[in-house]
Amino acid sequence: MVTASEAHFAAHTRQGARLDVHNVSHRFALRGAALPVLDDVSLSIEPGEFVALLGPSGCGKSTLLRLVAGLDVPAQGTIHADGERVGGPDPSRVVVFQDPTLFPWRTVRDNVGLGPDARRMKRDAAARIDAALELVGLSEFANAFPHQLSGGMAQRAALARALVNDPQLLVLDEPFGKLDSLTRMRMQGELVQLWQAQGFSVLLVTHDVEEALYVANRVIVFSERPARIVAQVRNDAPYPRHRDDPALVALRRQVLAQLGLDT
Repeated sequence: MVTASEAHFAAHTRQGARLDVHNVSHRFALRGAALPVLDDVSLSIEPGEFVALLGPSGCGKSTLLRLVAGLDVPAQGTIHADGERVGGPDPSRVVVFQDPTLFPWRTVRDNVGLGPDARRMKRDAAARIDAALELVGLSEFANAFPHQLSGGMAQRAALARALVNDPQLLVLDEPFGKLDSLTRMRMQGELVQLWQAQGFSVLLVTHDVEEALYVANRVIVFSERPARIVAQVRNDAPYPRHRDDPALVALRRQVLAQLGLDT
């Protein structure tokens, strides 16, 4: 049965975005010297595809997400979303960070409504906020404050805040990295269900090989900094996936080998 929230978003959701990253290199200024972070990275994401980025800590994955979101501009190369060059933030590309970054003085409902408020979209905003809260299972906590939420609930609120903007591309930077293992596993399944229901494209940064293989259609493996793509692993296992599936176990060995951790 289709819920009211799913029906509401189905009536508004557009096809997921196509993303094209062309020969992107980036560097930071550190004590007067250039610190290379990304080295000639090129990749594409098809509309509605779920792609995970894996690599050593600090290699530049999160930097690439910031460039894709339009929060920074690459030193070299270009990024296009649906053929349009990315030159700054846009509501169609929404970022969810490891920390939910909820405003403590605002209720869950008011935090979720930040996007419509900032864009002065009063019309239909209430219905969209209600639908987003229902999708992530927080309808009963709409009037709660962030300090009254568990870690998983706070991250659900952050996802609802992203979904209310009807994104074409959801950009996720270790969104479950600070959650306990059971909550993390539950949230991974819920994320897959949301992606399947809404049809947006997803770009996820994670350090967890099992997480990447559980949720993504494709896993892109990066080298040490400055990040270069060293492998792309296609994952055609059907959903819902089972963590002990022999096909996923074999893919895990393959990915770990690419990361130099196959001992």
